[in-house]
Amino acid sequence: MIMTNIETVPGKAVTTCFGVVSGSTVRTKHAGRDIMAGLKNIFGGELRGYTELLGESRDEAIRRMQHQAAQLGANAIVNVRFSTSSVAAGAAEIYVYGTAVTVE
Repeated sequence: MIMTNIETVPGKAVTTCFGVVSGSTVRTKHAGRDIMAGLKNIFGGELRGYTELLGESRDEAIRRMQHQAAQLGANAIVNVRFSTSSVAAGAAEIYVYGTAVTVE
């Protein structure tokens, strides 16, 4: 599955447009990670637990979007965008969307 954040796939022609596809996930870390993140807020530094959480969430959201595009018969997703938000204390949502297309 080709994915790009531009409107076309360079060197290929879009032959079919299936519309918008998306994927999302809401995840949280366990209380131990939240406690360590609280300590990091005092002393500074990267919140590795949360960085890892967002990476895992992004990968899962992409997989879900690609699955949706594949079910439509697409072989590429163009104009891919990401969004993130906090839905509860310690929980984050990653939302990814794009346009499913067939390219030749």
